[in-house]
Amino acid sequence: MNKELDAVALSIRSLSIDAIEKANSGHPGLPLGAAEFAAVLYAKILRHNPKNPQWADRDRFILSAGHGSMLLYAALHLAGYDISLDDIRSFRQVGSCCAGHPEYGLTPGVEATTGPLGQGISTAVGMAIAEAMLAARFNTEEYRIVDHYTYALVGEGCLMEGVSSEASSLAGTLKLGKLIVYYDKNNITIDGSTDIAFTEDIAKRYEAYGWQVVHGSMYSYSDIEKLTAAAKKDPRPSLIILDSVIGKGAPAVEGTAAAHGAPLGQEKLAEAKRNLGLNPTEQFFVAPEAYRYFEERRKELAQAEADWNSRFAAWSAAYPEQRQEWNRSFVQGGIDTAVLDGIADPLFKQDESIATRAASKTALNTFAKAFPNLVGGSADLQGPNAVALQETSSFTAATPQGRYIHFGIREFAMAAITNGIQLHGGFRAFCATFAVFSDYLRPALRLAALMRIPSLFVLTHDSIFVGEDGPTHQPVETLASLRAIPNLLVLRPADAEETAVAWRMALEQKDRPVCLILSRQNLPILEKAEPQWKALMNATGSYIVKNTSGNPEVTILATGSEVSLACEAAQLAAPKKVRVVSVPSKELLEAQAQSFKEQLIGGSATRVMIVEAGVKQGWEGWVRTPAKDIFSIDRFGESGPAKKVAEQLGFTAQALAARIKER
Repeated sequence: MNKELDAVALSIRSLSIDAIEKANSGHPGLPLGAAEFAAVLYAKILRHNPKNPQWADRDRFILSAGHGSMLLYAALHLAGYDISLDDIRSFRQVGSCCAGHPEYGLTPGVEATTGPLGQGISTAVGMAIAEAMLAARFNTEEYRIVDHYTYALVGEGCLMEGVSSEASSLAGTLKLGKLIVYYDKNNITIDGSTDIAFTEDIAKRYEAYGWQVVHGSMYSYSDIEKLTAAAKKDPRPSLIILDSVIGKGAPAVEGTAAAHGAPLGQEKLAEAKRNLGLNPTEQFFVAPEAYRYFEERRKELAQAEADWNSRFAAWSAAYPEQRQEWNRSFVQGGIDTAVLDGIADPLFKQDESIATRAASKTALNTFAKAFPNLVGGSADLQGPNAVALQETSSFTAATPQGRYIHFGIREFAMAAITNGIQLHGGFRAFCATFAVFSDYLRPALRLAALMRIPSLFVLTHDSIFVGEDGPTHQPVETLASLRAIPNLLVLRPADAEETAVAWRMALEQKDRPVCLILSRQNLPILEKAEPQWKALMNATGSYIVKNTSGNPEVTILATGSEVSLACEAAQLAAPKKVRVVSVPSKELLEAQAQSFKEQLIGGSATRVMIVEAGVKQGWEGWVRTPAKDIFSIDRFGESGPAKKVAEQLGFTAQALAARIKER
């Protein structure tokens, strides 16, 4: 068997260094240093089917050290995924499925977009949570239809990043025994030896997290197999430390930082090939034994899925209601829109004043009753974020059937874990924190948008109206920064009714994440001038909430809590003819045709004003004179009661009315 594995490892090295050299760009150190690991992982350990990368009960593997992407592409090609030699030859080129770093949705067999270090292992924690939840929901004594592992490969860089510590700590607490992480311990980073900045005892650190920690060699197939088997017997997550040599097989750079992130160059490449027993003049060599081995291995893997399909069919016949729930859970995005369409929005009393975060809790639980696969939690802010799930337990090691996840004060890991749950399939996942702390989770939010997955982010306490918590907690710049992320839907509802519609809009998304931006303070339920406001909000992100007779002299575009402020100012500004437009989604409004925008505003002669309790950035194109017509907050706030803070900053209905009357 070692002969075949050696052939696979050699082929991985060959394909990797040639692809990197041809691209004149890439990271040869990891593919050279971890080829044996990839060989035994794909040849012996992973339970998967290259001909069906979407098999629900497949093992998942995440290359957290995503810069070593050629290791993954080469292994996927050899294993039989739909990645050709021509694809590998086009590594790092525009249009290639072999991008510089692995990208979810681009390359068959890539389970998550990685490259930003630390996020891969954190996403893997989310996948392991998803597996445990699904197993608790669907497995029976007779049929184990959910029974797979999540694997990840990390390097020193991943373990230096704080997000990996956050996620690993939670994984240990939750006893995610089906999470197995391999640590490529080569003691090298870009700047040189890890000793210059990274000297802690990783084994002790992970033992303190509650993980099983074992140790072996990257170059011993038996070590990797035996340690993996031992990991599977332990109820804790496992860290398998594998001593390695970066750039192994390339004498000129082996064991040095020079191996990390640059092509070898023709002379060093030829030297490496001679050292590996390859023909220096032959490019993209694949050992015939490697192809032959995987040809037979694919038959075994196809049979494994076929056996699972038979078991799944028997389970489906025995438990038809659970099978229906399974089907609903595994639609794209995790939400069956046919079921969603049959759910009525929650109703609110017209004369009540309610914070949109409180309305969000009502809406969340309304939809959660219909969707048992709607899962999530907050970063230790269950009460303030108003995201408690009623009539369900928390997800713990003892209660894996629970739906509410206590992430702890770990915003970044929370978001990456949420992405992992969403990527796994079978769920719609949400997480929550204060809007100002979205800065802590922004890199994971960005990856969700890049991966086109509908992770849901509930962000409360959205403005200066947080009040006494002061400027540290008043996110004046947050809306603009979130709207700058491509493929992210930002929804900031103005009242309880809009909040219910916003939740529906969020759950309808299939290929982009959503941020729900919600108020701490109570807001009145608005009387809507537009009878079809719900449909318009959904389709265009905007509608007329307060109108005037004839063409308006001034049209105000306002978001969130500022819509009610704008309505009050419009009354104070009489006899000026003022139209107020609620804009829950700036992105949806800006995507509309110019004719719609002109009709919404009321004509070219109408003065347009913007009202939002944040920086003006991004709104300038809507007005003729930004300094006068954007009513915004372009400084940090103050600590004090919300009303007094607003007065101090000049952000009141009276001040807005005066601005309206200026011309």
